[in-house]
Amino acid sequence: MNTGNADVLLQARGIAAWYGAAQILFDIGLDVKRGEVVALMGRNGAGKSTTLKALMGIIPQRAGHVEFMGHDIAREAPYQIARRGLGYVPEDRRIFSDLTVMENLEVARQSARNWADGSAAPSWTPERLFKLFPNLGEMPQRPGGRMSGGEQQMLTVARTLMGNPLLLLLDEPSEGVAPVIVEQMAQMILELKGHGVSILLSEQNMHFAELVSDRAYVLEKGQIRYQATMAELAANDEVRRAYLSM
Repeated sequence: MNTGNADVLLQARGIAAWYGAAQILFDIGLDVKRGEVVALMGRNGAGKSTTLKALMGIIPQRAGHVEFMGHDIAREAPYQIARRGLGYVPEDRRIFSDLTVMENLEVARQSARNWADGSAAPSWTPERLFKLFPNLGEMPQRPGGRMSGGEQQMLTVARTLMGNPLLLLLDEPSEGVAPVIVEQMAQMILELKGHGVSILLSEQNMHFAELVSDRAYVLEKGQIRYQATMAELAANDEVRRAYLSM
């Protein structure tokens, strides 16, 4: 399945997924390159979050081919996939509410990584993350359960970055958080991209996706209906009305 392009970190082909007897995804195919931000766009229920979970191995009933950094990960368990450098930030945050910010970060620490060419990949420490997320730097000893929803969202991202991922799967980062947090999330994604980290995010907020994304795949009823650069999607009123308008 490998195209031979060393810049392609993640390739997925023919991805299908089921919850019980109900098939949710149908023949999903996508690529993510090094240092690229790719948006999975679509309405609620289109299959965006399920796609990320299938790539991460969280959904047991799945089929298809997934290659990450040259390794076939389609049959691997989520912990094995995470060890290869694929990070996952769930929509529902799942921080450890009884642990402090620092403790949440420390439990996720992994060793530094290299790119396929042997060069060093970005390596994260709490100190570096506090520069990226100043709000967290002001409350290192605060328990996770005593933080706002937006602060918890930041902590979830920061905790995932402690695993030094080469590619981040980011589920609905702008959902349900204050506009000021949305702006900080956008700035964070652009900064990660500047460090060479790739991001595949699920999103239905067109404005947010435009701020951060290079390319987009548009899902409807578990199938990819359209793919293009983000600029092309933004300019295509017909596609946006058909698949993104509420």
